[in-house]
Amino acid sequence: MKKKTLIFMATVVLVLSGCMSGQSGLSGILGTVTNGETIGNVITSVLGLTKVTQRDILGTWKYYQPGCAFTSEQLLKKAGGEVVAAEIKTKVKPYYDKAGVSSSNTQITFSEDGKFSAIVAGKQFSGTYTYDEASAKISMKTLLFTVNCYAKKNAGSMGFLFEASKLLNVLQMLSALSGSSDLSAIGDLAKQYDGVRIGFDMK
Repeated sequence: MKKKTLIFMATVVLVLSGCMSGQSGLSGILGTVTNGETIGNVITSVLGLTKVTQRDILGTWKYYQPGCAFTSEQLLKKAGGEVVAAEIKTKVKPYYDKAGVSSSNTQITFSEDGKFSAIVAGKQFSGTYTYDEASAKISMKTLLFTVNCYAKKNAGSMGFLFEASKLLNVLQMLSALSGSSDLSAIGDLAKQYDGVRIGFDMK
């Protein structure tokens, strides 16, 4: 019995040693994938995998990083997997920075009475919204425009994600960078992938 236990322990040690050695090991892979974020932020890269109720979106949400998700698991796999979704966030961030989007000046509040107020890059707008639980779609209507976004639960946060062209419209209307190559680059990035949604991860 002791001999079998020793053999088992030796096997475990060898396996763990192999996993942890070099960048090809498990720790190296996880380090690359998460890029400093929790694993939960990476594995929730598909819209609709977790049900989001209207009560889930109520309250004030503050931006902390770019958000990204695919509309189906098939499209995520076609694009190259969850690592690609994480890379898109990294590539989008510099453009958000240039547009002035930061945690101190970008937030949104959804009220129970169907009203919302938002600040994006320091610019305020407000109006009414409706929420379709089946599709997790939020339709926001203001005096100037109507835009749809999609809610997605993350690990300890919520993503509010747009079709790339719709997000560009919002940023261009609110930003001094209207029509600039910095914002159009976000659209060019989205065009490389089928079914990608880009927006904001908020807490």
